[in-house]
Amino acid sequence: MEAKLKFTLEFQGADSDLHLIDLYDVSRALEGFQRSLALTAHLAINGTIITQAPALKGARILSQPPEEGSWKTAAIFVAGAYAATTAPKDTPLGHIVHSAYDYVISESLGFHVDYDKTLQQLHEEHRKATQLPARIEQHQLDSLTEKCAGALINIHRPIFKSKSAVQATLSVSYGGDPIPIGGSLNISTFEYLRESFTDDTPTFIEGRVSSYNSNTYKGRVYVASEGRPISFELAEDNRSDAIVRMVTRSLSVNAVKEYDDKGSTVYCKVLRLTSRAGYLKGYTVLELSNEPLL
Repeated sequence: MEAKLKFTLEFQGADSDLHLIDLYDVSRALEGFQRSLALTAHLAINGTIITQAPALKGARILSQPPEEGSWKTAAIFVAGAYAATTAPKDTPLGHIVHSAYDYVISESLGFHVDYDKTLQQLHEEHRKATQLPARIEQHQLDSLTEKCAGALINIHRPIFKSKSAVQATLSVSYGGDPIPIGGSLNISTFEYLRESFTDDTPTFIEGRVSSYNSNTYKGRVYVASEGRPISFELAEDNRSDAIVRMVTRSLSVNAVKEYDDKGSTVYCKVLRLTSRAGYLKGYTVLELSNEPLL
């Protein structure tokens, strides 16, 4: 078989160092691996988000037998018209799938990816000359990240349940040396995914909305003091039409970089959500205004 875009999941430590792993746990991990790849591939190819992995259109994800070593298995990405002639690794599509998957894994585990310097730039370079869909928006990637949360917890299962592995790594290969995706998956990243702790005392922030989903009232806001976009959700009693209009106005003017527009910046009273280790995961927005709240 001609070399295709290959994603690899490898477990290390404990029983996996002896080429052994709990069968049920690793079956759930492989299910999570396949689901997260399938949802990502569908968005890259079709420009839409699905909720069921079997609904993937335009590509196949094939399995290779586990390799000896610690405990390693590979998924081969084969895309529609590319399958018979050109390997996805040689096309913009392969790079888009890789970059989108890296975004999902990294953002899920708390490692920020700069959308403007990765997917947006890559997509714009190749979109007009290829059959790629209209560019993938950041809010779609953020929604995809939410959809993949359960799948990533399943990938951790041999680590937190049977403890037949200590950590896992994800990588991609374009026919050469593997390229790491995200960071190491371990008990700390599992706790980050699973648990959130809400502060008792509100705090005040200001920032610019970078993505928003009107169906879930969730989005991301770039906060300069944090140096990255932070997830947020509007509190249930803070979802009036006026509030939503301020959120979407901030999103729209920032999308075209009209930072001088008064609506660009939102001022929020929030409750911080943190991981067990104290890492900031997101905000619950209690109040929101275009004027300072302090």
